[in-house]
Formats: sequence, structure tokens, C-alpha cells
Amino acid sequence: MPRYLWQVTYSPEGAKGLLSEGGTARRDAITQMVESVGGTVESCYFALGGRDLFVIGDVPDDVAAAALGIRTAASGAARSESVALLTPEQVDDAVRRDAEYRAPGS
Repeated sequence: MPRYLWQVTYSPEGAKGLLSEGGTARRDAITQMVESVGGTVESCYFALGGRDLFVIGDVPDDVAAAALGIRTAASGAARSESVALLTPEQVDDAVRRDAEYRAPGS
């Protein structure tokens, strides 16, 4: 199953909801959402800085990942950026594949 890192930023309304229900309830709601598309959550961390929350998990495919992002954005409470993650073994496979490339100006 493809693995993703979701970087989440709360809107002011989303931050108010977090104040109201707390971090563990939000983690549980995120886990339920990911499981609803056939996925699993590996980790969920709130953060200081430019992003409010980081979630790592697996979902069946890119369409499932898109469904999560669309639902999150439609709520107006948060914006989520999905980053596909690769294992070191997947990178090994990638570097063994031939691909034609011409550098700019070459």
C-alpha cells in the first residue's frame, strides 16, 4: 500500500475545534477517516512552526489519498498537503530503471 505524509495546517475554525475537543480526539477522528478509505495511520504528531499536524499512514491508492485531501479541504477547518513516501528499497528500484534525460541547454 502506498505510504503518505500528510502535512496539515488548521484554519482559525479548525484551531477552535481543536481547542474544544483536544488532540487525542482529533487523532482518533483522523484515524477513523483514513480507515474509512481502507488505510491505516502509523503516526500522528502535532507540531510547532509552519504546519500544525503531521500524519504518516498507508492508503490503498492515490485516489484514496485524494479523497482524504478533498474532504479535508471541503470542511474548511484545515488544509492538507499529501506527500508520497518511498522506502529505501523503492529508491533502489528507481535508480535501476532506465530513463532518458537531457539536461537543460545540453
